[in-house]
Amino acid sequence: MNIYEIKNLPEIDSEIFETLLKYKNVEIKKIISNTLKTPQTFIQKEDEFVVLLKGCAKIEINGEIKKLKSGDTLFIPANTPHTLLKTKKIAIWLAVHIY
Repeated sequence: MNIYEIKNLPEIDSEIFETLLKYKNVEIKKIISNTLKTPQTFIQKEDEFVVLLKGCAKIEINGEIKKLKSGDTLFIPANTPHTLLKTKKIAIWLAVHIY
């Protein structure tokens, strides 16, 4: 499996989520974001650890804006509202959800 491979490109201003592994209390997903300009807010019941594998993104958590580039990581505790403000072109994420 090549984590950087893009089988289906999402429409502009949207994302595709692909589950790579689900085992016990862990789910690993590949997320592809395509030039997001419309902020998207998430509140998840599980903890989430993300790695931005490719691209650039801007995300707001607890009133703080974080600019991410390839290789940056972020831990988002369960029930924490966070808003993906935008991405430049294609962004590829690896997300680990811990239930």
